[in-house]
Amino acid sequence: MKVIYGFDNLTSFSQQTIVALGNFDGVHLGHQRILKFVTRKAVQLDLVSIVLTLSPHPENILGKKRIKMIQTLEQRLEEIEKFGVNAALVAPFNKKFSSLTPREFIQKIVVNLLRAKVVVVGGEFRFGKNRRGDIALFRKIAPRFDMHFFSLPSVTKNGKKISSSLIRRYLQEGQIKKAIAFLGKPYAIDGRVIKGKSRGKVIGFPTANIQTENEITPPGVFITKVRIGSRDLPSLTNIGRCPTFEQQETNIESYIINFNRNLYGNKIRIHFLDKIREEMKFATSQDLSRQIQKDIETAKAYFRLV
Repeated sequence: MKVIYGFDNLTSFSQQTIVALGNFDGVHLGHQRILKFVTRKAVQLDLVSIVLTLSPHPENILGKKRIKMIQTLEQRLEEIEKFGVNAALVAPFNKKFSSLTPREFIQKIVVNLLRAKVVVVGGEFRFGKNRRGDIALFRKIAPRFDMHFFSLPSVTKNGKKISSSLIRRYLQEGQIKKAIAFLGKPYAIDGRVIKGKSRGKVIGFPTANIQTENEITPPGVFITKVRIGSRDLPSLTNIGRCPTFEQQETNIESYIINFNRNLYGNKIRIHFLDKIREEMKFATSQDLSRQIQKDIETAKAYFRLV
């Protein structure tokens, strides 16, 4: 997949395109439906498939409250590529971009720059200055440019409409199973292994301390898989402030089962599979050690290692 960062780096496409418009944070089940539709139509109509995604999130430029993203931009693009899209345009959301009226956005960006023959959006798509553009307006304007427009309805699961905002809430609350159900895959964070306080080693459970650029780190103790290179290793991950030791900053620590290599400096990915419990304060480090042993046994049972 070709990735184009910004309109200045966009060269004219040699043929007409089918364009998916949206933020695509999380690439959840609703997004996946759009991407599958786009790539299938691209083959049927002999069009180049393009995803236009925004960075940063519009709310983080225009809103009063900062949005924490489900994925890093690199993770988002990696997921989009899995669906066989030809190109992704990362549009810089800034004051200039946000000042485009809905009609200007359609003509200048979608028609002139992207050469769109077909446009596909989700069920609650809004666009243009002050989000004044909606699906009805796009559908009305599209025929003037001999362009076909598709709005796919939102995907629902367990009686709820899947959305990035709801997934963010689940993750921030540590409700990992609900988030996974809507994402359609395990939640993942990427990071580098750094030197920690070595408390895990002292109490008999050496852990890999992770520094991450992911903005959402769900609190609690989780069954996870740690990816090191091409290997996925069973693990137990704790995210929190280590209340037993009255720590102020948040730590991410993974205990990799049956593994004792030094990982300092390595890049790893943590896949969250299930939650065991909330983080707890224990009276003594011995009590904490006994609980960790129980957690490890729970993780081993999950992976059928016992």
